[in-house]
Amino acid sequence: MKDDDFKELMPNPQRGLYGSDHVIAGIPIPKTQRVKLFDEDTWEEFTEEWASSIKSSYYRVRRFAGAGDQGLDVVGFVTSTQFSDGWDNYQCKFYDHPLTPSDVWVEFGKVIYFSFRGGFPSPRKYYFVAPRQVGTKLGKLLSDAPSLKEALKENWGKYCENGITSTDKVKLEGELLKYLEGFDFTIFDTVSLVQMIEQHATTPYHAVRFGGGLGLRPQPEIPPEDTVSLDHRYVRQLLVVYAQSIGENQKIPDLSLLDKDQRIRNNFQRQRESFYHAESLRSFSRDTVPPGVFEALQNDIYDGVVDVCESQHESGMDKLSSTLSQAATVAVNASPLMSVTRVRDKQGICHQLVNDEKLNWSEDDG
Repeated sequence: MKDDDFKELMPNPQRGLYGSDHVIAGIPIPKTQRVKLFDEDTWEEFTEEWASSIKSSYYRVRRFAGAGDQGLDVVGFVTSTQFSDGWDNYQCKFYDHPLTPSDVWVEFGKVIYFSFRGGFPSPRKYYFVAPRQVGTKLGKLLSDAPSLKEALKENWGKYCENGITSTDKVKLEGELLKYLEGFDFTIFDTVSLVQMIEQHATTPYHAVRFGGGLGLRPQPEIPPEDTVSLDHRYVRQLLVVYAQSIGENQKIPDLSLLDKDQRIRNNFQRQRESFYHAESLRSFSRDTVPPGVFEALQNDIYDGVVDVCESQHESGMDKLSSTLSQAATVAVNASPLMSVTRVRDKQGICHQLVNDEKLNWSEDDG
C-alpha cells in the first residue's frame, strides 16, 4: 500500500449550511427521515395524531380497538350509519423496512374474507400506511389490480389460509373464490409519508412533534363596546371594584357606572382588551398545540399571582393593579405557547380565572 493511496481529511461543508440554530440543536433532520426513526410506540402516537387530520373528510373517524380486528385499523365512516353508506380503512403497519407483499397478504385476505362473511361491506378505499412506506414490488401490485388479484390467489395458501383467523382454516374455494374473483382490487392504495406529514401539519400536534415554531398568531379581535355583557363574571367583578373606587354604593353596579369616571372607563377598556387577547390565545392554542397546553399556562399564571391576589390590599383597585402587575412578570418558559404569549395575554388570563371563580377582585360577585 502506497502513501499516495491516502488523502488528508478536508471537511468541506456546504456553504451557508450552518447557522446559530445548528450550534444549539444540530442540523435539522427532515421530517420524513425523522418518522423513520420512530419506535413502534412513537409510530402509534403519530398515527393517532395523523388520523385526527382526516376527520373533516368523514362523519366520524375511529380506531378499531377490539379483539380480532378483521383487518380494520383506522376507519373513516362517511355517514352516521357507519359501514352501510361507505367507509375507508387505513391499515397502519410498523416495520423496519418498506412494506413487502408478504407483510400484508393476510391483510388483503382479511378484508376479502370478512366482507364475504357479511361482517362489513367492502370499503371504498383501503390504504396502507407505514413509516418506511411500501416497497417497489408491493407498489407495482397496488397499481395493477389484475396482477394483485392473481398474486393474492397464488399466495393465499401460504399467508391467508391459516392467518386470517386463529380458529378456522380459510380455504380459497367455492363461493369465497367466486367472491374474490369479483372483488374490486382497485380499492387498495397507499398514503405516502409526505402526504401524512402534510396532513399532520394541520393538527395541533405538529409543532410539538416536529418543532419549527408556531407560526404567526392572528391579531386578536375585540368585540364592539356595545356587546359588553354582565354575563361575564369578570365584568361584574370589575364594576364592583370601580364602584368602590369612586364611592358608589351600588351593590350590583351596571355598565352606566363607566360613564361616571373617564379613569375607570379607560381601565375597563384595557382589561377588556386583555381578556380578549387571552381568549384569542386560547383559540390559537386549539389549532396549534395539543389539548391541555393552554390550561397548563393558565395554571402557571394562577400559581404566579394567587398569593398576591389573596394578600391584604387597601382597596379592590389596589388588588386588581397588584395582581395584574404580578401576572406581567410571571415566567412562562415551560409552556409551548411561550413564543406567542405577551403581557396582555397573561393579564387577560387573570380575568379568565376570575370568570372561572379561581380569582376574585371583590368578595361581592356583583
